[in-house]
Amino acid sequence: MGIHQTGHAAERGIPARAGVSLKADHYRTIIETRPDMGFFEVHAENYMGAGGPPHRYLTAIREHYPLSLHGVGLSIGADRPLDQAHLQRLKALSKRYEPGLVSEHLAWSSHGTSYLDDLLPLPYTDDALSRICQHIDQVQTGLDRQMLLENPATYLWFKESTWRETDFIREIARRTGCGLLLDVNNAHVASTNQQWDARAYINDFPLDRVQQIHLAGHSRQTDEKGRPLLIDSHDRSVDERVWNLFSQVIQRIGPVPTLIEWDTNIPAWPELQAQAVMAEALMGLSNTEEQRHDTLA
Repeated sequence: MGIHQTGHAAERGIPARAGVSLKADHYRTIIETRPDMGFFEVHAENYMGAGGPPHRYLTAIREHYPLSLHGVGLSIGADRPLDQAHLQRLKALSKRYEPGLVSEHLAWSSHGTSYLDDLLPLPYTDDALSRICQHIDQVQTGLDRQMLLENPATYLWFKESTWRETDFIREIARRTGCGLLLDVNNAHVASTNQQWDARAYINDFPLDRVQQIHLAGHSRQTDEKGRPLLIDSHDRSVDERVWNLFSQVIQRIGPVPTLIEWDTNIPAWPELQAQAVMAEALMGLSNTEEQRHDTLA
């Protein structure tokens, strides 16, 4: 299988700092005030049209900030061939904006000719492993660059699975040469829902392949047995337990590009920026100890 390792994020313009999801709500604020932000990330599918206001704003912001592309539509885990037209649109977008990182999910979202508005889990089997590796090889060859694969937020475990999740992801990275995006919130959500030890999950994750981290908020419900059920909602601040897991990761691997994901119930800019400041404080990037204390207070 092909190897497309093309250097770490810093070599492609993404600093080991915090960034945030770029949302239309904040276009003007960012352009007019030029906040001190490490990078911005966009969902690739939102910019696959030829032009219009989204591209006008993104072009203006890209002139001053590094950018990462985060895909949600390739359906890497689907039991069907990759959509080559979608891959070509992603390639064109990558060439247009020259992002420092391109990432996708360990999930599937397509069936036949239909696309589902969700990122769905899959059993971790040998057949799934081979299929996913083939798909990742096709993506990396098509883009002529390395992609990152994100660990999923899951709510159940398939009895057909013969691999532990961390081993499955490690083997994918080994076979394909892809990098990894560690979503710490996803690790917490999946561990809570399936009664895993989240710290043990982090310790067993192939951290040597991690080139980016995601942090996000989640909502809390209960299942039919009264047990906690966490939903990866991206609609609120990062939970304290996720911050603690993030600190555990940073202690192991040091600062890496870290994104605050916030996709619904978008807050005012200062609240979103404060989450990025918090991440940088935990990475030891605050300018002074006083700033770090104020951020954590």
